[in-house]
Amino acid sequence: MFDTVIIGAGVTGSAIARELSRYQARILVVEREEDVCCGTSKANSAIVHAGFDAEPGSLKAEMNVKGNRMMDQIAQELDVPFKRNGSIVVCTKDQDPAGLEKLAERGRANGVPTQILSREALLEKEPNLADDVTCGLFAPTGGIVCPFELTMGFAENAVMNGAQFSLNTQVRSIEKSENGWRLTVYHRDTQQEETIETKTVVNAAGVYADEFNNMVSAHKMHITARKGEYILLDKTAGKHVSSTIFQLPTAMGKGVLVTPTVHGNLLVGPTAVDVDDKEAVNTTPAGLEAVQTVSARSVRNVPLRQVITSFAGLRAHEDGDDFIIAQAQDAPGFVNAAGIESPGLSSAPAIGVRAAQIIRDILHLTLKDNFNPIRKAVLRPSSLSLEERNELIRRNPAYGNIICRCEMITEGEIMDAIHRPLGARSLDGVKRRTRAGMGRCQAGFCTPRTMEILEREVPMSVFEVGKNGIGSNLVVGINKEV
Repeated sequence: MFDTVIIGAGVTGSAIARELSRYQARILVVEREEDVCCGTSKANSAIVHAGFDAEPGSLKAEMNVKGNRMMDQIAQELDVPFKRNGSIVVCTKDQDPAGLEKLAERGRANGVPTQILSREALLEKEPNLADDVTCGLFAPTGGIVCPFELTMGFAENAVMNGAQFSLNTQVRSIEKSENGWRLTVYHRDTQQEETIETKTVVNAAGVYADEFNNMVSAHKMHITARKGEYILLDKTAGKHVSSTIFQLPTAMGKGVLVTPTVHGNLLVGPTAVDVDDKEAVNTTPAGLEAVQTVSARSVRNVPLRQVITSFAGLRAHEDGDDFIIAQAQDAPGFVNAAGIESPGLSSAPAIGVRAAQIIRDILHLTLKDNFNPIRKAVLRPSSLSLEERNELIRRNPAYGNIICRCEMITEGEIMDAIHRPLGARSLDGVKRRTRAGMGRCQAGFCTPRTMEILEREVPMSVFEVGKNGIGSNLVVGINKEV
């Protein structure tokens, strides 16, 4: 019998697991994919919103502002790259500057510092702004973060503090039981069903959160998958802007942005198109063309010849247009963390605290004496001095063997990614933890070597090595006997 089962191992579910691991409790996180951070959490804008856009009084506003303020400490504790680069919402000649003042008013109501700047003042900060930009709203507390490492940090720290994760595990049904809830789950790797008993459930299932809520509650929820397509540019384009450049928001969101990433790339996107298919993470010619066209309204001469990849993510838009973080009214012990769209990444630390407090109060949990908030990320030899790096290689020669030439990732880093809590079991798992394969050639050179390391270190058969889990195997047979 678990005290709580969390459905979903994205940034929301992982943040909740980490916060709950502060307490004396048996915690299980179930995730249908082969790794944490496989849904919206891996395909988003990677930014920490300042909090001036959300409607004052909404949960989005409260969680955004609290999450933003928590991010410095979270990044330090979990060894996650985070930078307050500031954000700018630009207004162009064909737009009403009153829209900026409205955002500034929201910022004041939410306790977020902002400043409206003239074109001349903006150009001192961002010389590549488009010619039609007339003024803009500057928010110094806006930032950028690595969503992969933030999610991994939450999840790994939760495991270090006693939480369990069951990956490749799909929840098929939820029903009330004598002592709480009974979940029927399907283990996709072993093709076996299992029944799990738990006192409480936390529903952090992203675009599928409505389906789980509707299994147990008469208060129905409806979530629309809102697709956003992105273009990622090479690090040679990473300094085209230094702040995150937004456009005036519309009913569909904050528009196409242009932003540097914490790893030095340039990211452009997203679009915002509602789709019926909750697995529709494909990019489209129309979507990518829209990203290029619309981004030019705020930033000129975006070096689109330096594109290295494109991707799409789905935002979980709930009909009420706000986060839902509460116990279902007619389902005691079933707690929703649903409708977590933008600014969900920014809000994740605060959502984790709020949801954990709800479970704490239901179960009357007590704090542990030995909770450890510190998690160290994969060691980056590139962050060391020459002397420190030489000493590291002397002690462990694997750190002198470069596997990914684009990102300069070593065999030692990949081995660390495999052997740490919730270790990588696929090429994408290694990529999210180390960046091996994220560079200019997009894994064109390092894939075979990474596969060899996975085969040796997990260990696993080369026929089992996949790109991103079940059904994504790269080697399917031998065409010549050796």
